[in-house]
Amino acid sequence: MLRPVVVGLDSSLRSLTAADWAAREALRRRLPLQVVQAWEGVTAPCDTERPELNGPRCLARRMLADTAVRLRASYPQLTVSTLQIAGSAADVLTQVGAEAELLVLGSRAVSGVGGFLAGSVAQVVVGHVDRPVVLVRADGTLADEHLPDGEGEPSTHTPYRDVVVGVDPRHPCEELLSFAFESAALRAAPLRVVHTWRPPYVHAAAVARARRAVAASAARSLSAAVAPWREKFPGVEVHEVVREGRPSQVLPAAAQDAGLLVVGRRIRSARVGTRTGSVSHAATHRVRCPVAVVAHD
Repeated sequence: MLRPVVVGLDSSLRSLTAADWAAREALRRRLPLQVVQAWEGVTAPCDTERPELNGPRCLARRMLADTAVRLRASYPQLTVSTLQIAGSAADVLTQVGAEAELLVLGSRAVSGVGGFLAGSVAQVVVGHVDRPVVLVRADGTLADEHLPDGEGEPSTHTPYRDVVVGVDPRHPCEELLSFAFESAALRAAPLRVVHTWRPPYVHAAAVARARRAVAASAARSLSAAVAPWREKFPGVEVHEVVREGRPSQVLPAAAQDAGLLVVGRRIRSARVGTRTGSVSHAATHRVRCPVAVVAHD
């Protein structure tokens, strides 16, 4: 059975923008789209003798249905289903995200009908879901995924912007590279694989030589990690980028003109707890393009 692309819906513009991005991604992957809404209020049917108790829920359900109608009209080749689940937003999204090919969320939102992204819900979900989670900003458009035209104007007919992924070859990153290469292949977009390094602590007289050695070693490690994926995706144009600095600073800068940024999140045991990590946190706060957070060992 195919895993769907799942998008969370609330009353915010951000979630509607995320729904459009999710629809396009589902088409690229040839997967169905499921639009999910969490509901924490009264769960009685909308046609009870006390409709005032269920007015907000009925409104939320109508928004869910209207969104599905709009998506089917905009993307007629796409299979769209809807689901309203009673429960807290974080619990619902974590539940459906576990069964999704990827989960798409608006990166920030105001509270409203069903307001599942109010507060820190998005960060909680990212920290608990082991499937890829994509965060989409409210002002994103289809043209933002593509390069400007010859006159520098937004276009939906030009090639896709680069996909950027940050990796650390010292740790397993197969899931991360797999998602990044597949995303680039689906878009026929170039892929920039970014690895950062930090200068060694050595005597001042040996600094220059040590820095060159560390930079060269980082480049070799990156090439070795990427080589098998180049063979699996021979049609993807790959650029290996090695930069000095912290990943939380280098990656946002490298993705300023990207169409998608892919970052990793280490899966931690229940004893340690879950967290998004400094790189994911920096990316979701400083990058304008959609950010995919991919959990890995």
